[in-house]
Amino acid sequence: MTTSPVLPPVALSTERLWATGIGSLALVIAFAGDGIRNLVTIWGFGALSIVVALACVLMIIRVRPRLDRSRLPKALIAFLSFALLSAAWSAYPQATLLTLAGTLLTTIVGAYLALVLDWTELVRALANALKWVLGLSLLFELWVALIVRAPVLPLFVDFGDEKPPLLAMWSRNLLFEGGRIQGILGNSNLLAVIALLGIITFGLQLAAGSVRRGWGIAWLALALVIFSLTRSSTMIVAALAAAIVLGAVLLIRRSPSPRARAGVYVGLAALGAAAIAFVALFSNLALALLGKSEDLTGRLTIWKTVIGLAEERPWIGWGYSSPWIPWAEPFDGLIIRRGVEQLHAHNAWLDVWLQLGVVGVALFTAVIVSVLWRSWFAAVDRPRFDLRDDRPYTVLSLLPILITVVLVVQSVAESRILIESGWVLIVALALKTKQHPVMDAVARPHLTPVIAAETR
Repeated sequence: MTTSPVLPPVALSTERLWATGIGSLALVIAFAGDGIRNLVTIWGFGALSIVVALACVLMIIRVRPRLDRSRLPKALIAFLSFALLSAAWSAYPQATLLTLAGTLLTTIVGAYLALVLDWTELVRALANALKWVLGLSLLFELWVALIVRAPVLPLFVDFGDEKPPLLAMWSRNLLFEGGRIQGILGNSNLLAVIALLGIITFGLQLAAGSVRRGWGIAWLALALVIFSLTRSSTMIVAALAAAIVLGAVLLIRRSPSPRARAGVYVGLAALGAAAIAFVALFSNLALALLGKSEDLTGRLTIWKTVIGLAEERPWIGWGYSSPWIPWAEPFDGLIIRRGVEQLHAHNAWLDVWLQLGVVGVALFTAVIVSVLWRSWFAAVDRPRFDLRDDRPYTVLSLLPILITVVLVVQSVAESRILIESGWVLIVALALKTKQHPVMDAVARPHLTPVIAAETR
């Protein structure tokens, strides 16, 4: 993958700047939800989310983006419809309706990113949001380490005379102690996801020449440093998976014949089978390499509990609730780990089975497979919207498949793909790759200078 020269600046209208700015702000809130709740409580976060979603709606009304109804993501619509219908049989209808309201807000943001922003603006908004979260995370950890010099609890949290559990800490003051930092999110694993997405986004921007080289390298270096300081086993696996997919895409791009491409696919399948066999035969060694205990840091116990509940209502589930509402049965006190009540299954697929049953899992699988399918072919095929089939590949067409791979790997150990930033990105990619699968000058007239320069 060669590095392109920095693209010339393109004059954007005030409306386009506002559109990108709103998208950036919406993504910051989606990525930094835990940190915002630690600062202003869940009620403050909810109010802020509603305001931003309304801003997205107003901008959609103002811009009136073109929507091809024949190219709507049917699997996504089916999954959301089934989640809404689950309120009819939910064991906790109020919790279902409450969490559906949150899902509606994140779906609005995802739809806004897909319909209002073009691909270049979407990548710019994503990069802006990642920079804010990563930059503030480092500043926060420096403030804790240099000024506070002690672990920090979220505001408005009081454990009285009891010693606060480590999992409840906003920051454990480990920046200079060699431990895993948590950033403004208060969670090392979530910060690792942001850092890995930053590595992917900033790296592709550098390769595309769409940012100034010095700043691009600086932000890429920061993302790499933060990623190394989080030491998330799940995200290490996600990074390896993304690297393998990136290598496969580049090989296919250089393989003109169908036979050569078939060889790459066979190689990928063999590599996947080898990885599965290694984990199955040498699970203890694999866990040791990742620094995990035999119970996957308590996840096996959580999964066993969730499976037991799911088996009671296997086909259509208990009712939608992402995240779990802690005061609703059966979630009230269901899983408490190290003094902190868990609000998800630490596995999105088990979570969907618990909430929406086998039917929900099938629909969710269709959503993910369809996004992977379209993202893959957007990456390996040349941009084409007429008879011409020799247009050069675009670097940023790699972004959807790499982001989706990261989210899918994360979904095995976390359920975040169902809420906040995870769901925003899935909705955005599901809708964007369906409505605008070609990352080229076909998008809109005001995009032509940017995309034409990018594809030279």
